[in-house]
Amino acid sequence: MSKARPITDHSRLSINTATTRAQWGLAEAIDGYARAGVSGISPWRDQIAEMGLAKAARAIEEAGLTVTGVCRGGMFPWGSEQARIEMLDDNRRAIEEAATLKAQCLVLVVGGLPAGSKDLAGAHAMVEEAISILLLEARAAGVPMAIEPLHPMYAADRACVNTMRHALDICERAGEGIGVAVDVYHVWWDTELQSQIRRAGRERLLAFHICDWLVPTRDLLLDRGMMGDGVIDIPLLRGWVEAAGYDGFHEVEIFSELDWWKRDPDEVVKICQDRCLTVV
Repeated sequence: MSKARPITDHSRLSINTATTRAQWGLAEAIDGYARAGVSGISPWRDQIAEMGLAKAARAIEEAGLTVTGVCRGGMFPWGSEQARIEMLDDNRRAIEEAATLKAQCLVLVVGGLPAGSKDLAGAHAMVEEAISILLLEARAAGVPMAIEPLHPMYAADRACVNTMRHALDICERAGEGIGVAVDVYHVWWDTELQSQIRRAGRERLLAFHICDWLVPTRDLLLDRGMMGDGVIDIPLLRGWVEAAGYDGFHEVEIFSELDWWKRDPDEVVKICQDRCLTVV
């Protein structure tokens, strides 16, 4: 399959606030993205809490930004009944926040093994149990939930769902109101990626996150690359999601303690815009 058509404007560009987390709080990011002509924003919940949910919702609406996702719900597996109760309560708050912000989805990073556990199958079962409980409330709130499969290096501590196939299997068992967030950093290596994106289709493809995989990668969490600086064929992957029916935003999400978090945030936003026209 050929690569996607070139991008000619910024109408589908969103920036995840992780990209400028070290330099800007949420209020500054809202202003900075809007000032630059960025169309979408995906805020993190700690930043929402710091700013205040109602204030953040007003500021985003007044700036004319679309909330492409809220980061994040999930971290489902529990080690005790009290931890289970607290996890469900926290995810209910996440659903409420996403609804208030009129977010296109609530991104789910499902969590890894409970502390001290080696029971991967048990963690998988806990993920599905929690989703089955919370999905009823998310549907009622009008909030689509998006499972984000993470690279297998995070299976133990961050996400025990690591492939599109696994994420979509969960979605099919769960029913309506849940899909996937395709983050190229986490799934670019998967030999089944094209077929699983096709399987997901328009209904399940809820978000498309972009950055790049650097060689060498100096830190597996905090050294993501700017699009075009690494080895991911982003236009090819974009072509696959668009061929499957996705017509939503391209959300830049870059954790970069060693590089981009040290730069002027206005410069970072401008480079995100430029790269989306040239290498995405």
